[in-house]
Amino acid sequence: MKNVVILGSSGSIGRNALKVLSDFKERFSVFGLSVHSNVGLLEEQIPRFGPKMAVITDQESFERFHRNHDTEILFGTDGLKKLCSHPKVDLVINALVGSVGLLPSLQTLESGKTLAIANKESLVMAGKLLIDKAKEKGAEILPIDSEHSAIKQCLLSGKREEVKRLILTASGGPFLSRSREDLKEITVEQALSHPTWEMGKKITIDSATLMNKGLEVIEAHWLFGIPADRISVLIHPQSIIHSMVEFVDGSVIAQMSVPDMKLPIQYALFYPQRVISNNTSLDLAKAGKLTFLEPDDEKFPCLGIAYHALKMGGTAPAVLNAANEVAVQAFLNHGVSFTGIQKIVQETLSRHKRKLAPKFDDIIDADAWARQTAGELCLNAEMKR
Repeated sequence: MKNVVILGSSGSIGRNALKVLSDFKERFSVFGLSVHSNVGLLEEQIPRFGPKMAVITDQESFERFHRNHDTEILFGTDGLKKLCSHPKVDLVINALVGSVGLLPSLQTLESGKTLAIANKESLVMAGKLLIDKAKEKGAEILPIDSEHSAIKQCLLSGKREEVKRLILTASGGPFLSRSREDLKEITVEQALSHPTWEMGKKITIDSATLMNKGLEVIEAHWLFGIPADRISVLIHPQSIIHSMVEFVDGSVIAQMSVPDMKLPIQYALFYPQRVISNNTSLDLAKAGKLTFLEPDDEKFPCLGIAYHALKMGGTAPAVLNAANEVAVQAFLNHGVSFTGIQKIVQETLSRHKRKLAPKFDDIIDADAWARQTAGELCLNAEMKR
């Protein structure tokens, strides 16, 4: 019996993780949960799953939460750190959104526990620090993103030195067939209508700009130790092939399944085993045609900007991530246009004086600087358009 913590239990990944855990109650126990402000859902999850601890990170929500159960309720960052480092915890699923996930990721690895990570921003901001910490503590990082789970599975087909390149697939988002000029008039409602996946608002907008794929390229670099020039992106609208690995002999190994996050979550929970589940089987005859396209870098420049930040190294990816978070929130608040997101991220990155081989405090400082700079740019009329 493994004790599992789910950070972000009210989000899409968190809710799917609880569905998987419900199917394997004899193997896993839900030790802890966390939410930001969705305490209504937390009040439903606590009596159902009986966690020993739960964390609420929004002050107002924490203060009004009804404490009518035996679960210990903690607050904020300190609460997350205490939960992730609890001696009875075996595995932490980090499904938080954004840079807030970095500290819990580090705390989990510092405590020598397995980190099942859907919070790609942690690795984007501080990939080297996390990988080094995992090695130092003998901890393991297991990907939950469908693309990185797919790559991990495909890599079992050969040795690391036999890998020619990683191929991350992308749905292309809702605007794959729209013209570049049309993107200037995209509304928030249109951008939140993803053709394949049900996700939170931030990651859905990132998918529409292809920034999400850029962040995943950086994540893949750190998880698998492959340089940027050997990581490719391929648009695959059907989202059946979740990613591929090409080996030096020309063989390409693909991982395929129906688009359902429960499968990569289950793979991480049971790794390195595979177990029988009630996940939907893939019927290729019903799936029909599988199509592939090269990304349009002119229409979706965020992908190229992310590659550039990775090649810059140091604090540049942290700046990229922070500026994007600010710009996406501004778009969701109707403060900037859809195409303004890219402009703000690019301009913030161009103003940054990167620091190579950064320590944790350097990354936090770069994150803060980028948020302030991007926030100021969001008020600039030229950047808004």
